[in-house]
Amino acid sequence: METMVALVVLLAVSAVVMSGMMQMMKTEGTITNRTEMHTSVRSATELLEQEIGQAGKLSLPTTPAGTAWAMVQPLGVPLVAFGGKPDVPITLLATFNVLDTTPAGAQVPVLFEGEWITVDTGLNKEAVQLICPAGPGLCPNPSNAWNATFAYTHTPIAIPGTATVGVPISVPGAFSTGIIPPAAGVMPAPPAGYAGYPVWPVNAPGQGSSGTVLKLYGDVNGDGHMVYVEYTCVPGTPANPGFLYRNQVNFWNLPVVPPLDPSMIVLTGVLPNPNSPAGAAVPCFNYQLQTREGALAAQRDMAFVTDVAVTLTVQTSNPDPQVPLINGQPNYQTETKALLNVSPRNVYNAYEFATLDYLNRVQPTPMIIKSSTLPNYQ
Repeated sequence: METMVALVVLLAVSAVVMSGMMQMMKTEGTITNRTEMHTSVRSATELLEQEIGQAGKLSLPTTPAGTAWAMVQPLGVPLVAFGGKPDVPITLLATFNVLDTTPAGAQVPVLFEGEWITVDTGLNKEAVQLICPAGPGLCPNPSNAWNATFAYTHTPIAIPGTATVGVPISVPGAFSTGIIPPAAGVMPAPPAGYAGYPVWPVNAPGQGSSGTVLKLYGDVNGDGHMVYVEYTCVPGTPANPGFLYRNQVNFWNLPVVPPLDPSMIVLTGVLPNPNSPAGAAVPCFNYQLQTREGALAAQRDMAFVTDVAVTLTVQTSNPDPQVPLINGQPNYQTETKALLNVSPRNVYNAYEFATLDYLNRVQPTPMIIKSSTLPNYQ
């Protein structure tokens, strides 16, 4: 009898212990699910923060050994030999002698129509804007020969530490549209006169950034090479959740963005965001837009996205172990992550330059993006 009583007590205690262990395992499963979900969302939003902040940065690639960024003038003589005077602006076809060497073995020029460059040093230092020799809008592809109007004479010199003879150059400022401005109809209350981006040289105001596609470009990776990046948010359903994609191309030699594929996924389990308190749908991306030049802001690249709000809702990969089903449907845990004030610092700097009328520090959108990449978005 005593043995039987002991066995009953032991079984009761064992049942309590096993029940506790099962509950602990379910709780651990819930925590693991949430931890994995939170980690993946945090990784994606940290990448978005970093690249939005870097958007609009203008850089020149590291030069090959023994060379430098320089303007090479025919015969190596001062500008006055071309019929002008030191105090009279002169338009000259200039050649720039350093090419981007990425990918390995390629020789791709990285200067573009409308770009502002700083020429020379010391008292003769000046900013000039590159002009397409064939006419406005006719140089969508990079070149190493441009027209520019100079106010001073510039004599080529042997640049110390290199084998280059020329006039040193650099690039100032930042891209005004490092975050591609919103398409038509994206913003509920756009600035007066703003009707979508881009407008010139193609009329494609529906190809700007949207609530589901964030478009940005510049030296995003901080390595001296210009890239064009698209983040595409494709929300799904709890039964078939969606994805956040990151699509990157080198916009000098690959102007058409390739179709999305699984290798571009940076976040899984994406769901539609909860509605706002007013009942309105909340997109993945929202934009704060500042403009100059009124109705000509998009045409003249004077539209500045100075703030991006990112809102992402995701669910766990597995149902909650503690309550796996609700009304016969899998019970996934969800989380909404909102970044309401991500500032593209380079674009904001360009906006400040524009408000101060330092327009030779406001870099326009490269023509290869406006005429090729954006209209051919797939």
